[in-house]
Amino acid sequence: MKFIRFILRFLVSLLIAIFLVVIGLYISGNAHLIKAVKSTYLVGETGPTIDDFPKFQNRTVKTNQPLAWKKSALYNSIKPNSKQQAEIDSWETAAFLILKNGELLYENYADGYSKSSLTNTFSVAKSFVSLAVGAAIKEGKIKSVKQKVSDFLPEFKVGKKNEITIEDLLTMSSGIDFGESYGNPFGFMAKAYYGKEIYDLSVQKEVKYAPHEVWKYQGGNTLLLSFIIKKATGESLSDYFSKHFWQELGASENALWSISESDSLERSYCCFYSNARDFARIGQLMLDSGAWNGKQLISKEYFIKSFRPVNINDENGKLIDYYGYQWWLGKYEGDSFYYARGILGQYIVAIPAWNAVLVRLGHKRDPVKDVEVPTDLYSYLEIVKDLVK
Repeated sequence: MKFIRFILRFLVSLLIAIFLVVIGLYISGNAHLIKAVKSTYLVGETGPTIDDFPKFQNRTVKTNQPLAWKKSALYNSIKPNSKQQAEIDSWETAAFLILKNGELLYENYADGYSKSSLTNTFSVAKSFVSLAVGAAIKEGKIKSVKQKVSDFLPEFKVGKKNEITIEDLLTMSSGIDFGESYGNPFGFMAKAYYGKEIYDLSVQKEVKYAPHEVWKYQGGNTLLLSFIIKKATGESLSDYFSKHFWQELGASENALWSISESDSLERSYCCFYSNARDFARIGQLMLDSGAWNGKQLISKEYFIKSFRPVNINDENGKLIDYYGYQWWLGKYEGDSFYYARGILGQYIVAIPAWNAVLVRLGHKRDPVKDVEVPTDLYSYLEIVKDLVK
């Protein structure tokens, strides 16, 4: 009997403690940690995964008339050798796809994933937001990249914020210090990913540097761009992207874009879920200078600017000449390429000299941060060159 009373007292004390912790998290503005723990440690994970979409509310990015990829005459008849495949597998790859001359040359899926599996792009989505900005400029909904953010977001009509332009957001040089660390459970990114609202969280951040003076890669800039797109077009980011890109490109499947629960805004810096074949359409679009089947979806002028190096120093004085308008830039054996990339090794890469596109999706990437080009991507490019040449 004493043991039972002890257990009951312990359980009551535990419940009270949990209740007090929950109340404390809400009062301190860290209620997102409840969602974070439920979405990770309680399901055997230690952080965000490529399969997170069932954990969140999502908005559908609708397709219309799906177009099948034309398969190359060499489709899957050439493939990585055993050493190359071992390299691909070592990074826990889920999908590996190559386009050559606008045709499907090679694709392979592993670990239960398929050509229709929906997986998270993570920061690849930033490049999609850049495309949406280009479409809004082409439509005249946004005057130019030089237009002030304050024309759309009233919170930016004060102080240094009033000097920030759309281009400053595109080039990650707004001067606002959001914080980009995914490892900080109390930081901006954790709140943006697991929290219920993102608008106030983003627009209330203060300027640290004068606009266009310091490059600092931060997802908050992309969130602000997505708020501007909604204000400029009157449509959700998902609907706008669907109409101007997903449907135009003939995507084979509807995609998903995760949204915050209270303000129903897209987590635009990440969290776009689709498959390798449809992501490849974005790569082909950029390989063709922003045109699809002869139709310009963004202007050639905006396309050119998208891949022009920002040439701004970071906080350590390093010149950033490998980033454009939310797209990364690189070279492999003298050949230039431009690409979108995500934190777990999500890549959409266009290599003009090879007339090729690479899409790689998976669970793991070279963990070294703040690099111009992750070493695993160089490994993939070596394999692609061997197959397309």
